[in-house]
Amino acid sequence: MIYAIVVMGVAGCGKTTVGKALAAALDATFYDGDDFHPPQNIAKMSQGIPLDDDHRQGWLERLRDLISEHIEQNRSIVLACSALKKRYRNLLCEGNAGLRFVYLRGDFDLIWQRMHAREGHYMKADMLRSQFDALEEPSPQEAVIIRINQSPHNIIRDVINKLAIN
Repeated sequence: MIYAIVVMGVAGCGKTTVGKALAAALDATFYDGDDFHPPQNIAKMSQGIPLDDDHRQGWLERLRDLISEHIEQNRSIVLACSALKKRYRNLLCEGNAGLRFVYLRGDFDLIWQRMHAREGHYMKADMLRSQFDALEEPSPQEAVIIRINQSPHNIIRDVINKLAIN
């Protein structure tokens, strides 16, 4: 079976960690959406400047096309992407029938602590508030919702169970 899954949520929620483990469990190719940001976006975020919809548009289109390429080639894909707004998720779904979302949900304080502990990432902990402000949480009909206050192993188990993947 071919899987196309976006692991979404605010910065610091564990998208990359969970996405890599999920891709390994599903024998899928993993991509971190952050790797597809143009240099201008990375420069803005590195300076603590939140991106607006215009800055995200081309990036989201490239991610949508990446998903499409995998589906067309019958290759599974797991993509870590914030996908904070419903319109971003809708754009990612364009032409990508069967795309599923996994929303890693956590509270501000837990994620703030995690972000302060990580090193070498351009997204600074101070920008977390803008992520939560922009977040339009998906409904249970739109995404599998997973609480992040558990181990990565348990998160992966819950994702696989909730997606009904055998």
